[in-house]
Parts: sequence; C-alpha cells; structure tokens
Amino acid sequence: MASIYLDYNATTPVAPEVVAAMLPFLREHFGNPSSAHAYADAPRRAMAAARVDTARLIGARAAEIVFTGSATEANNLAILGVARAWGDARRHVVISAVEHPAVSEPARRLQELGGSVTVVPVDEYGRVAPGDVAAALRSDTGLVSVMHANNEVGTIQPIAEIAALAHSRGALMHTDAAQSAGKVALDVDALGVDLLTLAGHKFHAPKGVGALYVRTGTPIAAVLAGAGQERGLRPGTENIPQIVALGTAARLARERLPETVIHLRALRDRLHARLAQEVPGLALNGHPEQRLPNTLNVSFPGVSGAMLLQRVADRVAAATGSACHAGDAAPSGVLEAMSLSNERALGAVRLSVGHYTREAEIDVAAAVLIAAWRELTVTEHG
Repeated sequence: MASIYLDYNATTPVAPEVVAAMLPFLREHFGNPSSAHAYADAPRRAMAAARVDTARLIGARAAEIVFTGSATEANNLAILGVARAWGDARRHVVISAVEHPAVSEPARRLQELGGSVTVVPVDEYGRVAPGDVAAALRSDTGLVSVMHANNEVGTIQPIAEIAALAHSRGALMHTDAAQSAGKVALDVDALGVDLLTLAGHKFHAPKGVGALYVRTGTPIAAVLAGAGQERGLRPGTENIPQIVALGTAARLARERLPETVIHLRALRDRLHARLAQEVPGLALNGHPEQRLPNTLNVSFPGVSGAMLLQRVADRVAAATGSACHAGDAAPSGVLEAMSLSNERALGAVRLSVGHYTREAEIDVAAAVLIAAWRELTVTEHG
C-alpha cells in the first residue's frame, strides 16, 4: 500500500499544469530575459505574465512583486532590507513567539548587527493579542512581522488589527503568508500589510521559488549586491522556469480557491471526527475556528507523537511539527509558546491535507492512526 500523504504543510506535489508550463523554458526558451536579442523575448514575456498572476493571488499590483529563491530569502529581504533602509532611526523589530525560523533567525541577525527585537507572546491557541503588539511598539520600531497562519497548528493571526497598530506608530507591517496562499483568501489591502511573503512549494509550484510583495513606497534596501534585476532588490539572473511555475501555481490557486477551501475543510473535519470518536482525550491544538482549513494538529494522550508516526511511517506520512525540525525529539517551540503541558506537546501530531487528498485516504489514515495509538497505549501501560 502506498503511504498516504498528510504533510501538505511541509510541501506540496507539483501540479501537472505547472510542470507543463515550465518545460518550454527548460528546453527551447532558454534565453536570458535581460538580453537585447530575440532569445530574450519569450522569457521576458513569461516573467511579466507570472508577475501579474502572482500579484493577482494577493490583490497586489504586478510592479509590487519581487521574485526570490524561497520564502526564507523573502523574509530576510523584508526584515533586513527594511532595517537597512530605515538606518539608525528605526532599528527595532517586533515578532511573535511562534514565527518560523525564516523570520526569527533574520531578526536575531538584526540584533547581531546592532538592532533590537521584541518577541510578543501568544495565547493557548497560538494567537497574538493585538494589545501585546501595541505594548511592544516603540518610537524606534521600524517593522512588525507576524505570520499570517502558523505552519504547525494553522492558527490565523489578526493581521489587519496588528497592521493598524504598527502604522499608528509609523512602523511597517510584514506577514509571512507561506502557509496561507492557496488555502485562504489573501488581500494585501484588506490585511493592511506593507510586505508579504509567498513560498511556491506550499501551493503546488516546485521548491526553490518564492516572492516578496513590497507595497509601493515602502522603504527597503537590497541585502545582496549585484546587478539590477527585480528593481535591484534581488540581483541575479532570473530563474525563468521557476518563476513561470510560481505564476502558474498562483493562477491555479486563485481560480480553485472557493472549491479548495470546501474540499480541505471537509477532509480535515472528517479526519478530526474519526480520530476524536475513537481516541478518548484527543486534544485539538490551535484555534478551533480561526485556523487554516487544511490543518489538524492534535495530541494523542499517553503516547509520543513521534513514536506514533514512526509506527505508521510506511502507511501515513505526517509530522509532529515543522519539517525544519523533523527528527527533533524535544517538544515543539510553537506548542511550548502556547503553554501546553510537556506531555501534550510531546503527543502532538500535525496532519495536513491538500488538493490531491481523497476522502477514502482520510478514512484509511484515521484507522491506521487509531490502531497504532491503541497498540502503543497497551505497550506503554501493559
């Protein structure tokens, strides 16, 4: 039996339509878009179209999209680039306690360079209280960076409220929306953000391509030195096949979003219901309502989540938390920030469904997980 894939928050399979769109730019249309001859024409047009499609996914203008090699690179550019543009005037950044390392590490780097960082807490659902952000803001705050949706528990943050507070003190607002794109609607104006990060491989483009939305007029400086590609913010010859892939994936995500949300939520809730019915004491981690429609993070009582997944590894592919920390036996930092007990945090499993997940797979996966939990419980207490 093939393993059932329930780790869509780690990465997604590349859509067939995306592969098809890439192929011509790996074969005949190999020209450099910056060249002055005919070989540059098709790559240049394709890049422009991809910029439009990526912008439309988040309600932005094409000129506000900067293509990057990953969400991590986009986050580094947002945090370090804004700090560099502000100079000594605003070297203070506010982030949340549940940020991905792609945000927390650039913030730490900013500290090493002489800046300062305030980390605001989250509640038991993993949600930031806007009041805590307001209390953290200072006259020298240049940027607030809070993820749109958490990669482990799926909790969605009140970004619009936080952005309004940041702007009231003259600071900019950045959100890492890597986990949100293709799962929930994103609109940069409704969110009130100045910068927003996307990761292609989270919505059916390949790994190795991302984007940073930079609102027109936002002060930001390059962190890499080179030529003038991407308005000088991301120098280097553009990776046209990957950029085409991102644009195609963004178009598909936008077109499919209404049906995708219904599909994902139905599968997630079906899986939760099956597990809760057979596993007394199963605990939901994350906000019960304000969360991604595809993400189910639950703690199995009396067992280790890592051991549970190891036991079913040949039948169900899932995770205990972020893929960036896979193999780490310590409790998730996100769950610790939510003040969950050590036992509950160690029993947590993240199950994330996607576009290609089917109802029959949900039923089989639930049965496999339930059986494994029962076996482990007997072993632990036998």
